[in-house]
Parts: sequence; C-alpha cells; structure tokens
Amino acid sequence: MLINLVDNAIKYTPAGGRVVVRARPAGGGHAGMVEIAVEDTGIGIPARDVPRLTERFFRVDKARSRELGGTGLGLAIVKHIVQAHGGELAIASTMGRGTTVSVFLPAVPIGSRAERNAATRAASTRATSLPR
Repeated sequence: MLINLVDNAIKYTPAGGRVVVRARPAGGGHAGMVEIAVEDTGIGIPARDVPRLTERFFRVDKARSRELGGTGLGLAIVKHIVQAHGGELAIASTMGRGTTVSVFLPAVPIGSRAERNAATRAASTRATSLPR
C-alpha cells in the first residue's frame, strides 16, 4: 500500500520536487486513528478527477499513464486494503502545487515491551509464512 503511494508521488513529481512520508496520531474526526500521509510537490490532480481516483482503471491522463506505466488499479487496491483494515483514504490535490494522500488506520495501543515484541513476532510470521 505505502509503496504504491510513494511510487505515485515520485512518478508525478518533477526533478527538484519533494516527496514526504509522515505518520502521526490523527486528530479531528479521526480520533483513535493513525494518519500516514504521502505528500508531494508534483503536478497535482484536477479537482474534477479526485473523486474518481480510486475507481478501477481510472487514469487522469491516459497518455502520461502509458508513458509512466500503470494500469489504473493502484489506488483502487490501496482503498480496498485500507477499508479492509477499518480505515479511510483521503486525497487532496492542487494543480501545480502537489498532492497529499492520507491513510487513516485504527490505532491499536500496545502496552508493555513483551506485548510489542509479541506483536512484532506475529507480524513477522504473517509476512514470511506464505502458502506454497
């Protein structure tokens, strides 16, 4: 998920631009969640297209998409992953100034060091135990 968001930001940010990834406790209407945001100083997305970005196969600029690769599935997949984890996806963009894609996921407090270690081991096991 995060790889797709960073890859998009890099693709559509010209040389000399910036891509920033940050994570923080979310505020406002997303209390109890963590926000992971990918911000870029890229070309931006027209306001009329932002609502359609997570539709399967949607591309803002078909010519540019062919040139840079991609199928128009990336953000649709990201949206479904985020929703499967009880989260939300938000996209804000300004033409010529850049785009911010924010992922809001439920925060799960892990208290003791033993609990953190157990959570890390469990995540590692899930990531490496693939069916053959």
